Amino acid sequence: MKRVRLLVLNAALGVLDYKLGDREAIPVGSVVIAPLGPRTVTGIVWDEGRLPGTEVPAEKLRAIREVVDVPPIAKPLRRLIEWTAHYYCANLASVARMVLSSGGALGGPTTTTEYRLTGNEVSGRLTAQRKQALERLSGEQGTMRELAAIAEVSEGVLRGMAGAGLIEPVSVAIDRPYPPADPDFHQPELSQDQRRVADRLVDAVKAREYAPFLLDGVTGSGKTETYFEPVAQAIRAGRQVLVLLPEIALTENFLVRFEQRFGTPPVLWHSSLKSTERRRAWRAIAKGADDGGAQVIVGARSALFLPYADLGLIVVDEAHEVSFKQDDGVRYNARDVSVMRARFEEIPVVLASATPALESLHMASTGIYEKLDLPSRFGGAQLPDIQLVDLTVEKPGNGQWLAKPLIDGLTERLERGEQSLLFLNRRGYAPLTLCRNCGHRFQCPHCSAWLVEHRLSARLACHHCGYETKVPSECDECGEPDCLVACGPGVERIADEVAALFPEARVAVATSDTLGNPEKAAEFIAQAEAKAIDVIVGTQLVTKGFHFPELTLVGVVDADLGLEGGDLRAAERTYQQVAQVAGRAGRGAKPGEVLIQTRHPDAPVIAALANGDRDAFYEAETDARRDAGAPPFGRWAAIILSSEDEKEAREAAVRLGDTRPHRDDLYILGPAPAPLALLRGRYRYRFLVNAKRSADLQDMLNHWVSGVQFPPGIRIGIDIDPYSFV
Repeated sequence: MKRVRLLVLNAALGVLDYKLGDREAIPVGSVVIAPLGPRTVTGIVWDEGRLPGTEVPAEKLRAIREVVDVPPIAKPLRRLIEWTAHYYCANLASVARMVLSSGGALGGPTTTTEYRLTGNEVSGRLTAQRKQALERLSGEQGTMRELAAIAEVSEGVLRGMAGAGLIEPVSVAIDRPYPPADPDFHQPELSQDQRRVADRLVDAVKAREYAPFLLDGVTGSGKTETYFEPVAQAIRAGRQVLVLLPEIALTENFLVRFEQRFGTPPVLWHSSLKSTERRRAWRAIAKGADDGGAQVIVGARSALFLPYADLGLIVVDEAHEVSFKQDDGVRYNARDVSVMRARFEEIPVVLASATPALESLHMASTGIYEKLDLPSRFGGAQLPDIQLVDLTVEKPGNGQWLAKPLIDGLTERLERGEQSLLFLNRRGYAPLTLCRNCGHRFQCPHCSAWLVEHRLSARLACHHCGYETKVPSECDECGEPDCLVACGPGVERIADEVAALFPEARVAVATSDTLGNPEKAAEFIAQAEAKAIDVIVGTQLVTKGFHFPELTLVGVVDADLGLEGGDLRAAERTYQQVAQVAGRAGRGAKPGEVLIQTRHPDAPVIAALANGDRDAFYEAETDARRDAGAPPFGRWAAIILSSEDEKEAREAAVRLGDTRPHRDDLYILGPAPAPLALLRGRYRYRFLVNAKRSADLQDMLNHWVSGVQFPPGIRIGIDIDPYSFV
């Protein structure tokens, strides 16, 4: 009798054995449906001998019920699943589930019913909800559930509109092919440096071998146009390309440039896709470019685990970005996993950035990555002039946050009809709201964090768990009316200050709240390019990817903000953010200027920014990391224990701490309450492990944690190479 071992997509079940039944064989990697008690489970047929587990007697085995009609998960992706689970101390099933993240792709009908507005004349009076739906659904098409979310009305309202002839059903073929990209649609003129780098990358694609590259180019150097050349080569060869972007909001800007180069948009993969779009993309990716499937896929980090039929190139754009690190579930870093996927697939991978991660630069300096440089801006554009504004000398007025030099700079640009950008990495109006009568601070009921006021939506919000409430008219604590005071600035407050100083200026706030989907991002880009915006006030969302030729002034409202708190990568992250936002200035023919407001002009990172001396900053940061045994010279890992009961969490942390290993190649700090001690209703304690590069860190952590029995209310998370220390 023939048998197979399944990796079941349920972390609690582990691996299960089944017999083939009346089948001769099932290919390794096949996705199957198997019985388990009265129900069925989905699993992947795994390689013999690679999954641990006790062999079940033959007479107890049940037969595989169905082999799903999708291509088997290929060997390189199976090896990536195993590597990711081991390296990040994650459950193997949890990683495999990311591969099959589109459940609808595994079966179901090939057509679906969507709905859209009919455009029919409206007879009689409309309810407020129907009127809202008509306004918000113009040009939209989707399922009832998706349209209800867009319109922010109930599905019942939409069904009533369908009955009244205002909405109509449309039959849609789910698996229709995507328009093919043309690698020769438009041949751009590249600079000598761009051509040199592009030729090297094209040769790597032709070689069909593993080759990791660090593409290090200053802002405005044309990195995108450069790596489009190896993308074109992969398309000519009939192979697939994956381009990872850190933010959905960057997608629209990228799509425009891609379509100009290749004549059609790429295939998208991100969390905002409708379920039918995800199924269509997943199946096209598994089908392969030569078989009429997807050619170029652009997506967020989760696109890294899709089942590409014939991947030929991976590009990680803005590879330094922290958002490539997932902070819950499987806590992986897409930048590093992309390198491993390229290794298993035996293809080149390009990490592109103007401010590479220190770890990436170290890999290049040791010869593990090949470093390719674009040292100057494209078309003769010059890097902006950078000046510091010392806020201990140039003090803003009471209740204001912009110093006179920055106000003067804004005045000059408005007079010349040029655009300005103000950067503050803090969403909302103010980070803290308190009562001036009793001093009560408004705090999230589920987290140990202050509620942030958002005046655009008239809400108090927690940026950690998503809790929201209306801004109260009186203090919750003392009952005093009209007593709330906003403390500190957010981008909305800065926008109000600009509007008060320059009533005629057209001001736009650019954050994940205002540009939360590709459509809103596209509208913002169109307005900025049409010069319908004079001043952009934004968070880190505007530090990368955008190209506005008329933007000649960048003002950093508070450069010291990122240096506060316990972030062990604070200096590097601050340098990257400020350098990236500075790079938005003067990208066209007109020269740019950057004004950095700071209270610590002598801080090494601030001085390096002012002097434009990136190498000196990275050299000093590298020396500090080496002395501390921090990455890339040592390794970090965090262990987070949490419970809904504070005492239970504390006692579990103490119990784990009592069994800590004592070894010369690692140092364990903690347990201690996490800086964010309460998150989403769970009390949290943390350990921080600092290990030598030679330590078998993952095996040690797994052995340590598995050796302690915890109550069922305890959750334990292991974070390898953490980027969040809250």
